[in-house]
Amino acid sequence: MTMNHLPHSMGLLLGACAMALPLAGLCAPPAPSAQIERGRYLVKIGGCNDCHTPGYAASGGKLAERDWLTGDALGYSGPWGTSYASNLRQQVAGLTEPQWLARVRQGPMRPPMPGLSLQAMAPQDLKAIYRYIRWLGPRGEPAPPPLPPGVAPRGPVVVFPAP
Repeated sequence: MTMNHLPHSMGLLLGACAMALPLAGLCAPPAPSAQIERGRYLVKIGGCNDCHTPGYAASGGKLAERDWLTGDALGYSGPWGTSYASNLRQQVAGLTEPQWLARVRQGPMRPPMPGLSLQAMAPQDLKAIYRYIRWLGPRGEPAPPPLPPGVAPRGPVVVFPAP
């Protein structure tokens, strides 16, 4: 008996089962690759979550991974103005790997971003971080835009002393 000759109710049953498979968890996403695991490790030890994940440091790092790297409205104020930790998940979602590598290798970044540390990283480590963030997928809202010197921030800030 071919598919064309199956009774109508049997066809409906097969269709319903096919649609239910993802809902049953039988089609789980693939396990993270070794490079994604490396990226996760580098994000943890690099302190990325300290600024780019709201509440991470205050919780002792006990936030769910699904909430990581979504940016923060906590500002960092100093002689440069006020900067905010960006939503890396949204930012990376819009970049190719070569664009990401160029972005992290470019000149100075706004404080307190440790741009020099990123620029010193091996290309394979930067690629691992990129692939990990892409694996997490986009989530959350954009962080506030940076403010120039002399413009008062509206929300909470960490104030750095002038040199």
